[in-house]
Amino acid sequence: MTTIDQDAAWAAFAARDRRHDGQFVAAVRSTGIYCRPSCPARHPRRENVCFLPDGAAARAAGFRACLRCTPDAVARDSRAVAAAIEAITAAASPLPLAELAARVGYAPHHFQRLFTRATGVSPAAYARALRAERAGSALQRERSVTAAIYDAGYGAASRFYAEGAQRLGMTPSAWARGGAGVTIRWTIAATTLGPLLVAATDRGLCRVAFDEDEAALAARFPQAEVTPGDASLATLAAAVVALVEGRSQDTTLPLDVRGTAFQEAVWQALRAIPSGETRSYAELAAAAGRPGATRAAGTACGSNPLAVVVPCHRITRSDGGLGGYAWGVARKRALLARESGD
Repeated sequence: MTTIDQDAAWAAFAARDRRHDGQFVAAVRSTGIYCRPSCPARHPRRENVCFLPDGAAARAAGFRACLRCTPDAVARDSRAVAAAIEAITAAASPLPLAELAARVGYAPHHFQRLFTRATGVSPAAYARALRAERAGSALQRERSVTAAIYDAGYGAASRFYAEGAQRLGMTPSAWARGGAGVTIRWTIAATTLGPLLVAATDRGLCRVAFDEDEAALAARFPQAEVTPGDASLATLAAAVVALVEGRSQDTTLPLDVRGTAFQEAVWQALRAIPSGETRSYAELAAAAGRPGATRAAGTACGSNPLAVVVPCHRITRSDGGLGGYAWGVARKRALLARESGD
């Protein structure tokens, strides 16, 4: 049986933290009911509450479900989101929200909120990201840009240019040529945690990494024009350094990064973690819309191209350990200490 950290669970329950819904239930001895962590009802006394892995465990212990927060609906919601993702992935063309919601048995507007809360993006945005991801893969295989666009599921080339090209961060032809024609400016910024490579296209930051240099950047983007930075990059670099040194919490820096739909959902979930707080890999997977995909979430953290800007250092193991960090555990410990005020 899953072991629940009772104190951590109480903290989440007391905060009505919706991110923990589906991870455990709160069983109230004085009333004989069990609730989801985000239940809006008045909280019972701490000594009257224990935390169990799920509704089945609570029912086996003699508790009944809360009629206000309907904790057993969490599993249904998760199944609906998973089914919707499967439908979006299998569809040859975009599915209207009403059709998608009907397939999983929800009202459209309610399912829109449910899906967005679970994945961080709307069903339409998820579908757009998936199509653009497929387009990127197809553009690497196909000689014809047009053929790649249609293979990716776009009904017309104009639709790809309206949404997919912007997400890819470069024109389709440049993507097909491995990034040829794209200019990346770079600089090495001095920080108290060591030299930091900061690189950006005209659209935004594309690489932020400790202990890397121009040669490493050129190897990562072999077909791009890699050139020293200008005044605009110096401004971006100063903003990144402020994040490293704990002088800023800016989450609005422009980005130009690409990954799979799940990687991008993980990176978006990482940027939503407030400075000074941490999450477990399991919590990150749930926030990215894939509860249980803990290992995949960890892999997505490891492939994060933007140190500090996408704060993967805020992810720790469920047992409280720091876990790994691509740029060194010592740096991770220092970043967390600065953000927590220690």
